[in-house]
Amino acid sequence: MKFLADMGISWRVVAGLRESGHDAVHLEEQGLGRLSDREILSKAQIEGRILLTHDLDFGELLSASGGNLPSVIVFRLSDMRAENVYEHITHLIALQASALENGAVCSVTDKKVRVRNLPINKG
Repeated sequence: MKFLADMGISWRVVAGLRESGHDAVHLEEQGLGRLSDREILSKAQIEGRILLTHDLDFGELLSASGGNLPSVIVFRLSDMRAENVYEHITHLIALQASALENGAVCSVTDKKVRVRNLPINKG
């Protein structure tokens, strides 16, 4: 899978994903830390990457757009250390690979994972 990590995600999560065989990049390593949320979402879509973030705005932007890609994983963990985030993402990949590939907004908390397939119906 291909991932794009937002600024709030540790570069060590990206390193772990790479070690696991995924194509993962971090906005900071590309010198793109000042992109707007819309530009980040567009970059993820153009490059076919799943966006990793802790910013709720991305899910809202994607929902409002009616789009079906890119997938967004929003981490709302009390412990955002890289090891904990990495553990949650590997578990999510194992259980929800198909949803992530087809377009979903996933919200990851300490107690549960919520997966909403895209596009999100507003009715």
